[in-house]
Amino acid sequence: MFKNLFIALLCFGLSLPLQAKTFKIATLAPDGTTWMEELKRGASEIKERTDGRVKFKFYPGGIMGNDKSVLRKMRIGQLQGGAITGGGLANIYPDSQVYSLPLAFNSIDEVDYVRQRMDEKLIANLKKEGYTSFGFSEGGFAYVMSDTPIATVADMKGHKVWSPEGDEMSRAAFESVGVSPIPLPLTDVLTGLQTGLIDTIGSSTMGAVALQWYTRVKHMTQTPLMYLYGTMVIKNRAFDRLSKSDQAIVTEVMSGVFKRLDKLNREDNEKAREALKNQGIHFVVPTDTEQQEWRDTVQKAVASLIKKGVVSQPMADELYGHLRDYRQSQAALAQSH
Repeated sequence: MFKNLFIALLCFGLSLPLQAKTFKIATLAPDGTTWMEELKRGASEIKERTDGRVKFKFYPGGIMGNDKSVLRKMRIGQLQGGAITGGGLANIYPDSQVYSLPLAFNSIDEVDYVRQRMDEKLIANLKKEGYTSFGFSEGGFAYVMSDTPIATVADMKGHKVWSPEGDEMSRAAFESVGVSPIPLPLTDVLTGLQTGLIDTIGSSTMGAVALQWYTRVKHMTQTPLMYLYGTMVIKNRAFDRLSKSDQAIVTEVMSGVFKRLDKLNREDNEKAREALKNQGIHFVVPTDTEQQEWRDTVQKAVASLIKKGVVSQPMADELYGHLRDYRQSQAALAQSH
């Protein structure tokens, strides 16, 4: 009798629908941005296609703290995921920030060439470290923006430069050109510019407009300092609790979101560039000789970063190998014409 009752209860339990899963996701991105709107749109589609079994609750605008705080809260289970910058993932997978090596890229075409060959590898390695990613989203190039024009390395002297809190890449890049950057969380940058605590920043055009930083600077140097990008990661142990079919839906939808974000953010950066011009921001264009001086100076910092293991030598070699291949192919193409 008890055996039959146990079997009946077991069968009844197996027939119950899976319990709904809500992923709590934090990000520094402000509400109302393209990033947040696309994530919310994806979350709505997932909720509908899983009949409410999978939901997302977002905490935008840095209300859960910086990337480091978000990762800590993920580790203790307070959050299941975060939309985090490549550099923000350094604590769990250092090579995730390889695309942000200072002055690595000369153009967005070089970025596209390299990412086509390396994105999948980085995502697979994040998975091995315990985090599921659905793709990278372009943030664009960071440019030096300041209250006075900066064309040469010497022009940086004496400036009060912001460095993102905990970002060893940008700190090393600025230190290599002879300045001691002032670390601040993203949320304090505008106040820092307003009070004079800092007078120089590195930012994408989109970021400078969205966060109102452009109101406190007058010049933008056209040298692409570093490539910015982000991703949304969910702890494997949380994601793996979903059924295989629901995992497939989340992966399909969020992968699509990040492909759209890649395209939309590039468009937004171009629009922001035009907006900066219209606001009277002066675009400083260093000469070829000045550009080379920047690269030669910063390359010492890059070598130091690799030596310290901030990015591994094999991953850096792979990045620079792809860049070398691309540049050689473009040079050959130019000669053939």
